[in-house]
Amino acid sequence: MDMPETHDGGAGKAAASIRRIGVIGAGQMGSGIAQVCAQSGFEVALVDIKEDILKRATAGIGKRLQRQVDRERMTVGDMDATMKRIRTGTDYAMFADTDLVIEAATEDEGIKRRIFEQVTKAMRPDAILASNTSSISITRLAAATDRPAAFMGLHFMNPVPAMELVELIRGIATDDPTFELVREVALKLKKRPVVSEDFPAFIVNRILLPMLNEAIYTLHEGVSTVTDIDTALKLGAHHPMGPLELADFIGLDTCLSIMQVLYEGLADSKYRPCPLLVKYVDAGWLGRKAGRGFYDYSGEKPVPTR
Repeated sequence: MDMPETHDGGAGKAAASIRRIGVIGAGQMGSGIAQVCAQSGFEVALVDIKEDILKRATAGIGKRLQRQVDRERMTVGDMDATMKRIRTGTDYAMFADTDLVIEAATEDEGIKRRIFEQVTKAMRPDAILASNTSSISITRLAAATDRPAAFMGLHFMNPVPAMELVELIRGIATDDPTFELVREVALKLKKRPVVSEDFPAFIVNRILLPMLNEAIYTLHEGVSTVTDIDTALKLGAHHPMGPLELADFIGLDTCLSIMQVLYEGLADSKYRPCPLLVKYVDAGWLGRKAGRGFYDYSGEKPVPTR
């Protein structure tokens, strides 16, 4: 019986440095990852399924870099050099010369698995694959690839250019060279890496999302209003954003996906997603990106929708 071919990219690249990085997904997270990689001197290949998404991503990167120039945190020359390091396209063949590919697609395990099935065919056998998943099992995702030893979690915080933290998560098969190389990349990106075991939602979201879910329950049960819940946490706990405002910023679909991963993975009723969160997602009220969530963003100032 023939066994499937597997690759151990990390072990094969132990003495090599990572120079070219591929990013899958040009949404808010993927474009942010592409930006910080390019700013740190890496050549970047950014791939998405639609050209208009890529155009919006590059325009957004340009605007963010221009703001840094305006604030005298970057020169025009550095901005131009950064933009030139980013190539975009819709074909995974762009990853043929990359040393590391970071998947930053939507938080859906089925979609990620289909992406890995296709992208690994385009990657070199010695290249490393990482996922920016915020909650899904790295061990399980790795098993869906041809290179579980050279696969791990590299979870950036949102917004990527501004947030210093990155979570490093090893799957059961992740080898030491892969982990060390990816950790080295995180440091070159001027991020502060923390290490998490492969448990549902890792560190930040294991703690943060149940708090947001509880805030939604507080609204659902009529304890208080959207505005007062957010004000209470901003003034009472000194949080920069209220929990409902933050949920809208993250995306209510993403919040729901993470709560479902926690609920199913840990089998504890305290992680049950609030029915009001489910209702908002069913309605397509996904937060800022949809123009409506716990706040309506269609006017000059966000207005509570409830």
